[in-house]
Amino acid sequence: METTTKPRHIGRNISRIRELREMKQEALAQAIGVSQQTISTIENSETVEDERLQQIAKALGVSAEAIKNFSEESVINYFNSFYDNSGSQGQFGPVYNFNPIEKIIELYDKLVQAEKEKVAYLEKLLNNK
Repeated sequence: METTTKPRHIGRNISRIRELREMKQEALAQAIGVSQQTISTIENSETVEDERLQQIAKALGVSAEAIKNFSEESVINYFNSFYDNSGSQGQFGPVYNFNPIEKIIELYDKLVQAEKEKVAYLEKLLNNK
């Protein structure tokens, strides 16, 4: 009985790595000199030309081999290897080394900045008419 392994979906791997790097399609597109729609097409493709894959890998800060061999399981195993059971759990759960209020403020600031950019863009559109 012969089992064949399904080839890795390179586009999906690119998408996941891009998301893990918190990079938008537009940013990746700009980094390699293509449109956002091209990135979307690439991420929906099972295969990617080697030259294009090299460009994408460089923009994402990984190797082409890392993209080809990427798997969710390996990422989970990688992060689980940092788990330390030497008292990192408090009496009522984990002890965090950050202030959640600061994180909320940081997220709020990002939202406000995004809204300001949106308003500026819309005003620019209105002024051009």
